[in-house]
Amino acid sequence: MGLIGSLSKEQLNFFDSNGFLVIESFYSSDEVLEMRNRMAELLDGFDAPSSSSIFSTKNQQQLTDDYFFESAEKISFFFEEKAFGNDGNLRQPKELSINKVGHALHEIDPIFNKFSNSEKISSIFCSLGYKRPVVIQSMYIFKQPGIGGEVVPHQDNSFLYTEPPSCTGLWLALEDATIINGCLWAIPGSHKNGLVRRFIRDDNGVHFDRNSPSYNQKEFVPLEVKAGTLVVIHGDLIHQSFENKSPTSRHALSLHIVDTDGFEWAKDNW
Repeated sequence: MGLIGSLSKEQLNFFDSNGFLVIESFYSSDEVLEMRNRMAELLDGFDAPSSSSIFSTKNQQQLTDDYFFESAEKISFFFEEKAFGNDGNLRQPKELSINKVGHALHEIDPIFNKFSNSEKISSIFCSLGYKRPVVIQSMYIFKQPGIGGEVVPHQDNSFLYTEPPSCTGLWLALEDATIINGCLWAIPGSHKNGLVRRFIRDDNGVHFDRNSPSYNQKEFVPLEVKAGTLVVIHGDLIHQSFENKSPTSRHALSLHIVDTDGFEWAKDNW
């Protein structure tokens, strides 16, 4: 028997209208804990002094290096911008200094592979009409207490472009996400305006093909969710998150999926 889509007509209509969909209790507390414990193991085995690449959405061009490029097929660790002191040393333990781990958790690690490629995930894309969905990128995001960096307004299709566009983001809360600790914010319906710009790689390195427009912050709505909640994000939806200035972290697993049946991967993707 073939896979059956799991989304209701009401959910599909909401997604089509707003560009995002919140699915509560997508994974259980035990499943969430399994992912968090596995990441703690990976962090424990990470030798912080040997690799110190920083991730920032504000300074993406300047901070994109070979370590970042190679991470597409590896499990790589990226520090927060504010993790290091003036002496070049970490201000706090590595566990509280990492911005994210990516970008091939879904391929390499058995635990994250299990949850990234589950039948529950596949059934969502069956509902969305994907013929051959493939997880193209995975990231474990920490949003560290006090130093968790801002993620500026963006669209996922900018970074993972196919012709025609087919990227959909999945954002799984592994801890409660609130306004205080840096939850997602989105402009409902903004996906209907299409793709604004692309992040490309060419002879000049990596860069956006045009400047970012300015956005009215009053149009964004917060997506406060409990751990275990999945947020489905249209590839053209404008979304962001603010710095985490609170004393609590906001762990999440982010996946990006594209269709590979009738869609061509852009050669100038990063």
